[in-house]
Parts: sequence; C-alpha cells; structure tokens
Amino acid sequence: MTRNSYVFTSESVSEGHPDKVADRISDTVVDAFLSAEPEARVACETLVTTNRIVLAGEVRAGKPGGSKAENKALTKEIIGSLEPKVRAAIKDIGYAQKGFHWEKARYSCFLHGQSAHIAQGVDAGAKKDEGAGDQGIMFGYACNETPELMPATLQYSHNILKVLAKARHSGERPELEPDAKSQVTLRYENGKPVHVEQIVVSHQHTKKLGAETYSTKRIRALLEPYVKGVFPEGLITKKTEWHINPTGKFEIGGPDGDAGLTGRKIIVDTYGGASPHGGGAFSGKDPTKVDRSAAYMCRYLAKNVVAAGLADRCTIQISYAIGVARPTSFYVDLHGADTIDPAKLEKALPEMVDGCTPRAIREHLGLNKPIYARTAAYGHFGRTPDNEGGFSWERDDLVAELKRLG
Repeated sequence: MTRNSYVFTSESVSEGHPDKVADRISDTVVDAFLSAEPEARVACETLVTTNRIVLAGEVRAGKPGGSKAENKALTKEIIGSLEPKVRAAIKDIGYAQKGFHWEKARYSCFLHGQSAHIAQGVDAGAKKDEGAGDQGIMFGYACNETPELMPATLQYSHNILKVLAKARHSGERPELEPDAKSQVTLRYENGKPVHVEQIVVSHQHTKKLGAETYSTKRIRALLEPYVKGVFPEGLITKKTEWHINPTGKFEIGGPDGDAGLTGRKIIVDTYGGASPHGGGAFSGKDPTKVDRSAAYMCRYLAKNVVAAGLADRCTIQISYAIGVARPTSFYVDLHGADTIDPAKLEKALPEMVDGCTPRAIREHLGLNKPIYARTAAYGHFGRTPDNEGGFSWERDDLVAELKRLG
C-alpha cells in the first residue's frame, strides 16, 4: 500500500568532499584517455589522503584489434601526461591547504594495462556488437517532484551545495573552504513535498573565521540566506529545524580530514535513496562499463516516461552478463500508474535504443567523449545537457514517441 504521509531524507556532498575529490580525479583520467582515443578502456581508482594522491587501475588507449606495440606506446604516453591534469583538477576544486595542496601533494600512479581476459569478452564481437564489460544490475528513476524530474530531497541537497560553491569560487564568501555536506528532510502529503522538516549543512571554513568570529550562530547567519534561496516559497517554515555545523568548528577537512576513495558516494550520485541502486559506481569507468552507461540509459528512459506523462514515478532495471551484448532482463515499474501497461514499455523501450546493447547505448547517448569530470559532483542526474555532449542522458527526446504508445 502506498503511504500518503511520510518523512524522507537525502544527503549530498560538495566537490571538495574527499570521496568527490577522488571521483573528480578518476573521471579526469577517463576524459584524458577518451580525448586521445574514443575507444579507450579505463577503470581508474583514486585514493586521496593528507598530501597524497594515489591512482591505480587498468587502462588501454588503443583501438580493439590495433597493434599491441602502438596501443602500449599510446597508453604509456597518456599515463605520463596525467599528473598535471590531476593537479589542475584539485586546484580547480580549491585545495591549496597545508594538509592537501594541489601543487605539493605527493603523486603516485599505478595504472597498468587492462586484463586480456576482460578485453576478450568486451571486444569479441566488436565487428558486430561488443559484449558488456561486466555482469550486473543497473537502475534508473524519475519522478515529477521537481522540474528536473528528480527526488526533491536530493535535488535541494545538491542545490544547497552548488550555491555555496558558487559563492566560494566567486570570492563572495572567502570564509568557506571546499569540503561540505548537506541533508534535507521533507514531509510528504499525498506523495508531494509540503514542508521542510530538517536542514543539515556542515561546511569547512577558514582558520581565520574560526579564530576571530566563529560561532554556530555566526556560521548559520553566513549560510542561511543561500540555503533559503534554494527552496520554493513556503516550504521552509518556523517549524523547520536547522543544524548548521552542529559539531562546532570545521577547519580540518577534505583529504586531510578523511581519506577519500573513488565510488563511495553512489547514492549521492544517483537518487538519494529514493530508488534502488545496482551497487556499481560510475566515476573512473569508460562507457563500455555498463555500471555507468546502462545506468545512464535507465535514467534516460525513466525520465522520458515521466516527461511523457505516463507516470508520476518510474523505475527501470536492466541487467547484463559480461561479454554478452543483449540485456539479460529489462524491468519497468510505474508505481501504480494505470496509463499504460508496464509490459508494453518493457518491450518498446529497449527497441527505441536498438536493444540497449552497450554499443547502442554509447552511440545513442554519444558517450565516447571526454564529458565525465563534470559529472563527479552534485549528481549525475537532474542536470542540463550541454553543447559538448555532457549529460546527454537528461534529454527528453523520446517523449513524442512514448505519448503515441500511451
């Protein structure tokens, strides 16, 4: 039975959160390889801690079937070019602190060639259709709670940190440092958000602020105007409870405060807990990895279903077997909507993208491009498609065709 009244919470983390720093670096590596070779293979993991950056994983820069010597040489060349790109990404985030500095942190790279046994499964059908890069399940979700067709709790959590990051980067709020977290709790009535129950923001700040003027009251006064501007009028009331830097001073942050690893914020990256998750991270993976590309496709299809008015909410699951091109299953849940039989969509949606094979997904969404560093913070979904091909999975270009089905 669907509940009419309930409270739900989602969280987000900023680009300066240590796990997000790691994600940004891993996706910078993906972009570097795809810039040199659109058919490159990348599986990059990053660890960041106090003045230390460590890269590990498997890569291949050459085309399937290309000369081993040429592929190896190009791979080595790209690996050798990564350090300045990684440091530039950290500088862009804003880390020039004693404990983690974009220029002074020690850099170690342990990337090496991709396993031939994995490559054979993906490349075996390259002349016809490549197999999936791994087995697994992927989910996509959309709902009509926000204009972005995203869960409101997550969208507002992202938006809080985005406006604060903008104020920090512009110099408007020099007291703010890169590391931050947010959390939003909403009360729902009849499935719609009606009231903000709780707001949590923890934001790293300068030592100068801590030494001279810091207090919980002061930091709340600094942040509150930005936070309030994120919400539609009327959602925040006198009953809304605020928790701003609830533990007190937050001077030591980022990788100096906690180690960061690629792929540890998968719920932040997706739907804030409002939808199931297949368990696979996105960052650091080239688009042959269905953990990433098929999850993007699931979101694309679910968003178009909701945008077409066929349901208020839509969840889609796809599963794959390594080395096999066609999905092993395709599932649609419309959460009680009776506008169309979900089984009809389960048949029609995959064929709109040539069976949802890995290559069909990559070609339909244009994923073999250096478009991934921009996805590393503030969610992979609910974003605006850009002119370079980024966030192509947020297009709603199937709406007209879906309306005809309904």
